[in-house]
Amino acid sequence: MTVFIENEIEAKFDFDYESVIKSVIEEAVSYVNCPYEVNVEVTITDNDTIQSINRENRDIDRPTDVLSFPMVEYQEAGEFDFLEDEKIACEYFEPDTGELMLGDIIISVDKVYSQAEEYGHTVKRELAFLVAHSMLHLFGYDHMEDDERIEMENKQSEILSNIGITRD
Repeated sequence: MTVFIENEIEAKFDFDYESVIKSVIEEAVSYVNCPYEVNVEVTITDNDTIQSINRENRDIDRPTDVLSFPMVEYQEAGEFDFLEDEKIACEYFEPDTGELMLGDIIISVDKVYSQAEEYGHTVKRELAFLVAHSMLHLFGYDHMEDDERIEMENKQSEILSNIGITRD
């Protein structure tokens, strides 16, 4: 598994944020029973930068907490069987490593801190939550409908619980 983390703004945390990010990603991969080694890129940035990205990619001109840019177009969320087709698989696997290129996660550290305070839990828990949420998007899950939202909320909670990160 390759997890590339870029801290664009040299954000400071009072814990090993890279270890937290990697452990959430590892657990999410295990949780959905992904049968492949994966490649994920995570960028830590600020509200101004994420607002610009949000505006360019979603026509929403405001900062958000996390953006997910999946590389894989799933036929069904969390279902990997279609990748057995070599014609399809060649689009999604890194040729040099053979890893499934899941996509990119962009996180606003400003939102991590403000939402941790707003929701009354730790910065570590908020960062882990945003990574878990985004990983589910990279696996094809969404929350546009109420039943999808409930499913994602349950999966996020289970992923975090499995690695011992709960609301404090």
